[in-house]
Amino acid sequence: MASLRVRLLRWLIGPILLVNLAGGALVYALAWLPAQQAFDQGLLDTAHALAASPPQTWQPARAGDSEAVYLAVRGPAGRLLAGDPDLPRVDTYSQAVDALVHGEPARLVRIRTAQGVTVTVAKTLRQRGQTQAAIVRALVLLEAVLTSVSAALVWYAVTRGLRPLGHLRAALRARAADDVAPLAIDDVPAELEPVVRAVNGLLEQSAQNARVRQDFLANMAHQLRTPLAGLQAQLDVLARGRAGTGDAATLALMRAATERMTRQVGQLLALARAEPGQPGRRRAERVALDELLGESVQQFVEQAARKHIDLGFELAPAIVQGDRFQLRDLADNLIDNALRYTPEGGRVTVSCGVGGEGAFLIVEDNGPGIPPALRTAVFSRFVRLDEHSAGTGIGLAIVREIAAAHGARVDIDTATGGQGARFVVRFGSLNTGVRPPGFAGKPHCQPPVRISSG
Repeated sequence: MASLRVRLLRWLIGPILLVNLAGGALVYALAWLPAQQAFDQGLLDTAHALAASPPQTWQPARAGDSEAVYLAVRGPAGRLLAGDPDLPRVDTYSQAVDALVHGEPARLVRIRTAQGVTVTVAKTLRQRGQTQAAIVRALVLLEAVLTSVSAALVWYAVTRGLRPLGHLRAALRARAADDVAPLAIDDVPAELEPVVRAVNGLLEQSAQNARVRQDFLANMAHQLRTPLAGLQAQLDVLARGRAGTGDAATLALMRAATERMTRQVGQLLALARAEPGQPGRRRAERVALDELLGESVQQFVEQAARKHIDLGFELAPAIVQGDRFQLRDLADNLIDNALRYTPEGGRVTVSCGVGGEGAFLIVEDNGPGIPPALRTAVFSRFVRLDEHSAGTGIGLAIVREIAAAHGARVDIDTATGGQGARFVVRFGSLNTGVRPPGFAGKPHCQPPVRISSG
C-alpha cells in the first residue's frame, strides 16, 4: 500500500497540474486573440489609407523576407486599376479572412469606397506566427516555473503536515518494552488526537494486564508459600527424630500439603493454557464429551469416598469441537469444585448430552449452593465463598476462560432438589453435538450410574 505522503502528493500535485494547464490555455487565449484582432485592424487601416490616397501611390508595399503585403485596386466595373491581378476575390467587405496568396497562407481584407472602387489588401502570416510562437514560449516558461514552485510548496506542506506522525512514531520507537505511560496529547494536532487516545487506551489496557499478572503472581506466591512452609515444618519435626504415634499424623499433614501444592500448580498450568493469546495452542478436534467425562469422573472417586459423597454420572453421547486438554481441565475443575463444597454424605452428579442449543455438560451437587447475587463474582480469580475451604479461588476462573475459548456459556442455577448448585455449560450452535437415537428435544440419558457412595 502506498504511503500517506505519496497519496497526498498524488491527489494534490495532479489537480494542480491540471489547473495550471487550464490556466495556461486561458492565458494563451486572452493573449493571442487580442493580438490577432490588432493584426486584422492594422490590415483594415492599411486598406482605408490606400483607398484615401491618390491613384499614383497604389503600389503594393513589401517588407522583405519577413513579411509580404499584396494590393489589388479595381474600378466599379471590376477592372484592375493597380496591384496584383492574381489576388483572390472575396465576397465580404471590411472583414479580415484567411486566404492563400501565391501559395502562402495570408490574411486578406476588402473594402469598397463611395465611388465604387474596391481595395483588397493581403498580408502573409509570418509576423503573426512569430508573435504566436513568442506567446507560447513565454507561457511554457511561466507554466514550468509555476508548476515547479507549486510542486515544491505542496511537497513542503505535506512534509510539514506529516511531521507530527514522524514524531509520534519516533516517540513510540524510543520507548522501552515495559514503558506503558500514556502519550502526551497537548501538542498533538486535532486529526491525530483520536489515534493518540486509542494508543493510550491500548497502553492503559496493557498496564492493567500487567498489573493483573503481577497480582496473580503475588497471590499464587502467597498460596504456594503456605503449604510449602507447613511441609518444611513437618519435615523439621521428622528430622529431629521424634517417633511415635505422632509420626503418622505428621506424614498425613505432609501428604495433604503436598496434594494441595500439586493441585495449585496444576490449576496454574490450566489457567495459563486457558488464557487467550497463549502460544502453542492445540488445534480444535472432535471430542467425545461423554468419554472425556467418564475418564474425568474416575479421577475423583477416591476424593469422593473420603467424604462419603455419592458421585454419579449420566452420560449421553455428545460430540464437541475443541481442545481435549482444555475441556478436561474444565470438567476437572467443575467436579473438584462440587466435591469441595458438598458436605459429607452429599451427592454430586455429572451429566452430558445434546439439547436444543447443542451439546451440554452439567455438574450438580446438593451442597450449600451459590446465592444469585454472587453467581457472577465466583468466576473471578481468587474469589471463594468459604474462606475455610482448601481451594485457591481460580478453579471457576479457569472454567470461564476455557468455556469462552470454545464459544460456550456457563450458567449457575439451583440444583434440582432446591438445594445445591447446578453448573451448566452450553456449547451453543458451533458445537451441535451428536443426537443419539430416540432424541426428542430433551437430553437422552440413562438413569444415573453411581460409582461412589457413603
